[in-house]
Parts: sequence; C-alpha cells; structure tokens
Amino acid sequence: MGRAPHQRAVPRFRLRSRLLTVVVGAAALAVVAAGCGGNGSSSSSSNTGGTRVKGGTAVYALPPSTTPNYIFPFTSSAYISVTNLAYLSQLMFRPLYWFGQGETADWNASLSLANQPVFNGNKVTITLKHYMWSNGQTVTASNVMFWLNMEAAVPEDYGGYTGFPNSVVKDIKVVSPTELTMTMDKAYSHSWFLYNELSQITPMPEAWDRTASGPSHCTTTISDCKAVYTYLDGQSKTLNSYASSPLWSIVDGPWKLKSFNADGHISFVPNTTYSGPIKPTLSQFQEVPFTTDAAEYSVLQAPNSSISVGYLPEQDAPAKPANAAVGTNPLHGYSLSPLYPWSINYYVMNFQSTTGNGPIIRQLYFRQALAYLMNQKAVIDGPLRGYGLFTTGPVPTFPKSQFLSPSIPTGDPFPFSESKAKSLLTSHGWKVVPNGTTTCTDPSKCGPGVKQGQAMNFQLPFATGTSWITSEMTQLQSNAAAVGIKLNLKPEPFNQVTALAAGNCVVIKSSCAWDLADWGGGWVFAPDYQPTGEELFLCGVPANSGGYCSKENDSLTNTTLTTSDMQAMYNWQHYLQPQLPVQYQPNAVYSLTEIKDNLRGVTPQPVTLAINPENWYFVK
Repeated sequence: MGRAPHQRAVPRFRLRSRLLTVVVGAAALAVVAAGCGGNGSSSSSSNTGGTRVKGGTAVYALPPSTTPNYIFPFTSSAYISVTNLAYLSQLMFRPLYWFGQGETADWNASLSLANQPVFNGNKVTITLKHYMWSNGQTVTASNVMFWLNMEAAVPEDYGGYTGFPNSVVKDIKVVSPTELTMTMDKAYSHSWFLYNELSQITPMPEAWDRTASGPSHCTTTISDCKAVYTYLDGQSKTLNSYASSPLWSIVDGPWKLKSFNADGHISFVPNTTYSGPIKPTLSQFQEVPFTTDAAEYSVLQAPNSSISVGYLPEQDAPAKPANAAVGTNPLHGYSLSPLYPWSINYYVMNFQSTTGNGPIIRQLYFRQALAYLMNQKAVIDGPLRGYGLFTTGPVPTFPKSQFLSPSIPTGDPFPFSESKAKSLLTSHGWKVVPNGTTTCTDPSKCGPGVKQGQAMNFQLPFATGTSWITSEMTQLQSNAAAVGIKLNLKPEPFNQVTALAAGNCVVIKSSCAWDLADWGGGWVFAPDYQPTGEELFLCGVPANSGGYCSKENDSLTNTTLTTSDMQAMYNWQHYLQPQLPVQYQPNAVYSLTEIKDNLRGVTPQPVTLAINPENWYFVK
C-alpha cells in the first residue's frame, strides 16, 4: 500500500493493512475484515456447570490458509494482520492498554499494563502497574519509551503508522520507573488519544535494545533505533528460530512459546511469572493449521475430535431464526457461538477514476441510486443465512457503544427500491433504459464533467473465494440492470482486487483507472478502537481508497479528535452517513465458532478479534 504522506489537515495518518489481512479463506462466514453482526456472541447451548480441571491442552483451529509468520509486536507494514497480532504476538507481549471487555471494544482496565491515563490540558501522565518480564525484570516506563522512540525513528516501517508520536507529541519524559509524561502540541479528545494513539504502544524489554553486534541505546537515543529495528525485524523473519530465540523468550503476557512451525503448528505454555489478573489454567494451548475450511470441518466432525475451538464452514452453517443468535448446531459435543468484529463493511467507489466515470461517481444522487440498489436485507436473509447486520454508516452498530449516535437508525439507511433509484436518475437528466444502458440526455442536470450521451457502464472487480460476496455482487448487477446501470462484474483473486483498489491511488501513485471494487469487506477498528473516521474518509489519507474528499467532513472529523464531547462524533456521523463516501454492504459474521462442551471461558468472544486462552479451562 505504500508509505503514508506527510501531515496535512490532521494530526496523523494511519497506514494499516489490517483491513486486508483479516481475510482468512472462509473461517465460517469470514470476510475480509468482516463486519459486525446481530445478536452478539451468545451460543446456541450454554456452556455452564462442571468442576474446573487444572491443566489440559486446548487446540485452536486456525482459519484456512492463515498462519502466523511475524512475531515482533512492532509489526512491519508487510506483516501487520489479525493473524500475527491475535494468534501470536499479543499472547506473549501485552499492549500497554488492552481493549475488549465482554462483547464491547471498550478499554479494559484490568488487563492493561497501565492505569487510566491522567489528562491535564495538553499533558498526559501514564502510570504503570506492577508487571514483570519473564527474565525477572520489571516492566518500566523506559520499556514504553523504547517503543515510542522506535516509532518516532521508523514510522514508515511500522505497519500501524500514524505519525505518532512525532505529529502530536512535543515532549516525552520518563519521570520514574513507573511514570511517563507526554506533552502534546494541543489538547486532544481523551478517548481518542487513549483509544487510537496510546492503544498502539507495546512495551519492549531492555534485552531487545540491541543489534547483531551487541547492546544499543534506542531506549534513550532515537538515532540508534533504526539499526535496532532492522535487527529485530530481521530476527522476526527467521521463523524456525522463534521457540529457541533468547529474544522472544522474554515475555510479559500470559503465554510463552513452546514450539513453532512455519506451517502453523504452534504450541504455547503458561508464563509462570505472568503478573496479570488471570493466570492460565490450561497446561498448553495449541494452534493447528488447515488449508481449507472443508478439511477443518472434516476433523471437527470426527469422533473424539482433537479440536477444542473450531468453526463451521459457510456451506454447513445452519439457517438462523429471526430472534436467535444461531440456528441448530449440526455438531454433537460442541456449542455454537457467532463472532462479530468491531467493524464496518462496504465496497468502494473511485471518486478519482480516470476511466471517464469519475464525474458520475462524484454525483451524490448517483451514489444514492446505487445505495438503493444494494438489497442488504436480501443478502442477509439469503446467502448470509441470517448471520449479518445492516451497515448503516461509518460507525459500527454492533456492539452498542458510546460512539454511535442514538439518532442513527439500525435499519438499512437506503432500503432497496428500484423506483427511488430510477427517480433519482431521471430527475438528474438521465434516460433510464431498463435492462439496457442508461445515458445522459441533459448534461446540465447530470452534473459537472458528465457528457451528453455518456453511458452508465462500470467495471466492478470483486474478490473471489467468499460465496456470499459472489451472490451479493450478482444480485446487485441484476438490480442495477433494472434501471439501466451496467455493472461489468470481474471475479478476481483477493490480492488483485486489493492491489488495484485498497489504497488511495493519488496518494500512493498507482493507477486510478478503476471505477468500483469489492475486496469482500471494509475495516476492523483495531488497534484504532474509536471510529473517528480520520483514517478512512479525510481528504488525502492513504486508506481512503476511493479518494472521497469533503472540507465539511474534514472539519467535523478534526473536531472529533480535539474534543471529548461525544456530540462531535454524532455531528460527524450525521453529515457523512448520507454522503456515501463508500457503498454500504452487510456486515457478515466473522466466525461461527464451535466450542467443545467441556471447555469454558471462550465466550464472550472478543469483538477486537483477540483470543484469550488464559480465560479457558476444562471441566469434568
């Protein structure tokens, strides 16, 4: 996706690929950064009762063709993903602030390494709790400074690039082993600074401050950090040395690596020195790989299956009754629990298209007409088999949060209507030809740049491999044809679609010769847990794939970063939602998780897509 540009109207940019690398084949009804869902993570049968058993090995089925391949938590932009964070590094190396509490993405005070930050104007004070590294050293403010110095030195290499701390912090001081202060260039929203900036930090042990030639001083000297990063990044690419490495054996999380195979067979054992509030009960946690969801389901169905936590493939999912979380579980010995991430889902339109269709896409009436042709309800009830929710705008509707305006309706903001789509086009100078090609007959009404006789004819590549997306696109094509909009579907491999359309083509200097594209999903808000929109919809930011640009939106967005008044969030949503910077499509369940009946603690599943096997235990 390239390097983020220099700062413009906002305090930082974030260039992340988590929206892309969440794709995991089809973990149940998984989609790329697949969206939120209906009735939470409640299971079809309650896993309660029984006597806790100390020990035991829990086996976790990794999503198809998805294996961790990067251990360093300061993750390179080429490797940042749910796979590497949730399934590997965060089990061992804990972020300074942990997010995800029950079925919410809220800050979790009990699992954080630091107390709630204290704000005083443009100054914030961070006080660490007592946590230990597994080598006997204490987690200190200097370990936090180590991370901050590295992020300041090599922001272009870090996969979560935001420009933080360089762009918002004027001064950072280690006051004591447990206290650190930051002075910002101005006062910011307390929730935004915690949820989207401090959320990035993972303290790093003193032993990592080194290069191949010996100890270094990145903790205190920023100019030393690039060489340290280069060394640690290189060590992260030597996969077969992970379990034996003296670097990666130093952890502050609940788990230590016992064995690691690049094919995805990974074993963890408890970190006996873990300082957190919940110590592992299991004696071992294992991850096992699968090349396809069918292969995983075959093992899951076997008598006395070794899988403790697995998933149902899409084609085997039971239809969900309207008022239930899941349908009838086809497997005996397991309970079924849907997992819905903290996310939104959409397909993109290229406002900067050089195909000749850019002027059409920039017309709000056209975007509204397209929205009326996306039948979200039919997709949810049909190919999603009930496991999905409407996407209503730029902020997730599930789980409920303080960030969503109470005035935003939970239903489809553009309920399917061919008649409304047709009316919008005819009233703006288009001759609608059902099942033909609609053309502009009055350029003065069609909009600036639209030519006399110009046809509504668009290319729409979409990612293959997820059957509900294929069904959705076919349905959209048929709906659009009814009002003379020709959508030329092009099923392509996921990587080809994202290479074409996942980054702002002007910012990253790639081809703008595309109109519409669907890589199968939208954006998971992690580790940017407050959905303020500055990463996705501001003018000129890299992840603004379609290049939507509005000065009004920029102003409203910037206000959300500098005030703690939640009304600013609501004002921004009320403006942007009907503007359709992207085309909303249903949020699909990320995984229909199968949990062994004698295993407890797996639910509620974190909407941040983290896994917490330290909470798990077997019963008899």
